[in-house]
Amino acid sequence: MPPRQILALVDCNSFYASCEKVFVPSLANRPVVVLSNNDGCVIARSAEAKAAGIPMGKPAFECRELFRRHNAAVFSSNYTLYGDMSARVMKTLARFSPNLEIYSIDEAFLELTGMPYDVVAYSRHIRETVGRWTGIPVSIGLGPTKTLAKVANKLAKKDASLEGVLDFEACADPDAVLERVPVEDVWGIGRRYAAMLERLGVRNARQFRDLPRDLVKKRMTIGGLHTQLELRGIPCLDLETIAPVKKSVAASRSFSKPVLAIEDMREAVATYVTRAAERMRAARLLANGVTVWVQTNTFIEGEPQYANSAYAALPVATAHTAAIIRAAIRVLERIFRKGYRYKKAGIMLSGLERLKSRQLSLLEPAPEAGGRGERLMRVLDAINDRFGRDTLTFAACGIEQDWRMKQALRSPHYTTNWRDILEVKAI
Repeated sequence: MPPRQILALVDCNSFYASCEKVFVPSLANRPVVVLSNNDGCVIARSAEAKAAGIPMGKPAFECRELFRRHNAAVFSSNYTLYGDMSARVMKTLARFSPNLEIYSIDEAFLELTGMPYDVVAYSRHIRETVGRWTGIPVSIGLGPTKTLAKVANKLAKKDASLEGVLDFEACADPDAVLERVPVEDVWGIGRRYAAMLERLGVRNARQFRDLPRDLVKKRMTIGGLHTQLELRGIPCLDLETIAPVKKSVAASRSFSKPVLAIEDMREAVATYVTRAAERMRAARLLANGVTVWVQTNTFIEGEPQYANSAYAALPVATAHTAAIIRAAIRVLERIFRKGYRYKKAGIMLSGLERLKSRQLSLLEPAPEAGGRGERLMRVLDAINDRFGRDTLTFAACGIEQDWRMKQALRSPHYTTNWRDILEVKAI
């Protein structure tokens, strides 16, 4: 009989805030808050910030007094730093199991089935290693299914006596554990289903687990039934160790101030294409089409409103930034209307396919493998990887970029830009 499956969910604690703390030791016990694009709202809080009562999602200007009173360190979002720190955490985790699923920027599932070690002790070793090598604190939940590992992880974060690790199957009373988990906190149950279950008198995970299967399937489809079965210890969600091919890559940002001129909008669209194409090439993918969209600020009453989007197919699937910029600008010029104050724009590259299995066109010449365009993009990416983003960029992206997203409180790119590398001085 094969050994019972053991999955570990490793979740970084207050990830964005923890990334900011890694490089500033004086922040160790201080509330840390990270703001959304354009320094708008609170999107991440350290444990100290949560304890201080700083609310999630509240506009930053409404929290200024709270920030001051609790001496909170406030940062603009630094997604370049967070992405690189995430990669370091995942690379560290990959050393501990051959089967790893990166679930999100701050979460990963590890399979520990058949490990010849005490899984709790091994998990504590994983936790200590990640903390020592990356500086990021993590919590680990263990269970026979993904959903139970999620439940264990959530409780491991809340109970300091567990030292960041909880094995669901080792709990003396699993029913009591599930009773501590509100039904809306169960992975796979959203707000709409939680409200429906509340009307049925179901308020916690144990009550949901014990509902009749037919009722769950009827009210919540097969996805809800899988969640229930997973709570019963029956695996329904496989570990995805090979990431599926992305269907699209998007890039969008709110502007720091309203954009009125098409010249500024061209720069923004070209910049977003540049970012999306970089990510696409890193994944060795090609795009068959590009969508561009623009919109005004719908929250300003009495101001004329406009939003539109359009799509253009690319003649041949490509990852060449310049070719995609040209197509995107043509799309923009079709949908841009003068007289509006635009708040946001974005692009999406779609119809993605792998570089080695691209489909060719009967009407266009086949691109040369390793040709001039591909070599140019490789050189561009290599220089920007070595010397920092936008060391080389396209003129279409502009120079001043007055529309660029506001990041007045952004921390340095400690790990990805030589100019921002941390200096340590011995005294």
